[in-house]
Amino acid sequence: MAIAMGWHKPDNVAGSSAPAIMVGLFVASGGLLFGYDTGAINGILAMDEFKEKFGTCNNQTINDDICAKDSALIVAILSVGTAVGALLSAPAGDTLGRRQSMLLAVAIFCIGAICQVCAEASPALLVGRCLAGIGVGAVSVLIPLYQSEMAPKWIRGTLVCAYQLSITIGLLSASIINIITSKLKSSAAYRIPLGLQLVPALILTAGLILLPETPRFLVKKGNKEAAGLSLSRLRRLDITHPALIDELQEIVANHQYELTLGPDSYKEIFVGSPHLGRRTFTGCGIQMLQQLTGINFIMYYSTTFFGGSGVDSPYTKSLIIQIINVVSTFVGVFVIESWGRRKLLIVGAIGMACCQLLMASFAAAAGESLKEASTTILIVFCSINIFFFAASWGPVAWVVTSEIYPLKVRAKSMSISTFSNWVLNFGIGYSTPFMVGSGPGTAGFGTKIFFIWGAFCILAVFFVWAMVYETSKISLEQIDEMYERVDHAWNSKRFEPSWSFQQILDEGWSPSAQPPPDHELQTTPSQSSADTTLGDSNSVTIQMPHGGHHGDGNEITTASSDENKESIPTMAHVDFSY
Repeated sequence: MAIAMGWHKPDNVAGSSAPAIMVGLFVASGGLLFGYDTGAINGILAMDEFKEKFGTCNNQTINDDICAKDSALIVAILSVGTAVGALLSAPAGDTLGRRQSMLLAVAIFCIGAICQVCAEASPALLVGRCLAGIGVGAVSVLIPLYQSEMAPKWIRGTLVCAYQLSITIGLLSASIINIITSKLKSSAAYRIPLGLQLVPALILTAGLILLPETPRFLVKKGNKEAAGLSLSRLRRLDITHPALIDELQEIVANHQYELTLGPDSYKEIFVGSPHLGRRTFTGCGIQMLQQLTGINFIMYYSTTFFGGSGVDSPYTKSLIIQIINVVSTFVGVFVIESWGRRKLLIVGAIGMACCQLLMASFAAAAGESLKEASTTILIVFCSINIFFFAASWGPVAWVVTSEIYPLKVRAKSMSISTFSNWVLNFGIGYSTPFMVGSGPGTAGFGTKIFFIWGAFCILAVFFVWAMVYETSKISLEQIDEMYERVDHAWNSKRFEPSWSFQQILDEGWSPSAQPPPDHELQTTPSQSSADTTLGDSNSVTIQMPHGGHHGDGNEITTASSDENKESIPTMAHVDFSY
């Protein structure tokens, strides 16, 4: 896969993209944690051995059953943990770093997995799932964050998509293991699937110890020398290469410029410039609508739902859906850069809306004589729906939210948007048994629930058209320029970067790309960005001509080129473990 993606490396890109691709694909394996856990609980809830151990509703059958409220709590408690983990990921990621925070999150996940395996009663199982959720929630923020900050712009979307691909592979793996272990006549039937989730977690831990910290986080912490070494390692370029120096200095200049617009506080993500409130609303909206497509209704409950709908071999049908999910995600991985984010999201939402409304309509119209035909239609359109989701909203939602925020608040903004995803995940996971069930205290919607998901997919089409900017093929720093200059999302496709943040520092330009008045510009002559140093002294001071958040005393410093030759040798002594 990495080789295939490497074939499309633009000719004008210096160095090698292989290190960044390999690192990005490896950390994407963290998606296995969520995918496997979701797929495992889907099948475990239908196992007789699990029902006998944890069942609380006696239906006078051979085994006790799992009541709607209990199955809802077992499934949804993971999302309580993920919501907490998503919020905690921001302070951890900005303090410890992206890499070390991922290590901590995986460690918490492992503790939760062990609790689930050893559980003899519901409380221990619930505690384990909540702890595992904290780890999954933190990882769901930190992995796309890490990938977007270290990847070259031409492959960034594809690498972040690989995170969703890992989620689908985890779902498929869990389905296969559930089919195998469901035939066992002991607690091993569900303990083995629960225990195997430790395998990808331990592999990820071992690899994270060896990976570098992201250059952008190191710039945010003021460690430009270590950032240069990290970037050199990821781009396979010498530390003195002009292309590497230009990329690093654009990151540094962009971050310095961001800080003139306001602090890196939680308040800033809602009211800051440029248009941070709009970006936060976009990120939260995308993540919430990803859940409101109804995808996790299928992933959490497909086995039990198909069984209750009269579908033969529900485990097998669920496995087929997971295979379609994995294969379809590859479509999104390979077309996200050529199609772009907006087109893929709109086409995916339209496709899902059609499938879900057709499923609900056929099911509502079908009588007893059409039961077999209606269940066949349910499986077919459910599979097509999975294709559209897996090729679009599954991976692209993570890509968009990892790209649209500026460096100074990227971790905070991503944690808030991902938190909104997990809150909806909890709501859907907890409420679904009550909505589709047929027992006391349930709504009895059955397959008519697809009317609800279809309506939200229609809403998603209009949301993407109005709010989601096209971010493919431009750097994270150029995305900031786009939000400065493009007023409406539907015009973003035509955006062409016209200046760099290094030019702002060197020439005193304003965000509108117009030179400020002479009396507001205080600078001394500077060299071109390729010759500018990475050091901290002999700096040029520029008074930025802004109002509002900016104040009168905001200054940006950038170094003169005279120190370049002195600063580069010192970078050889920086520890790569940052």
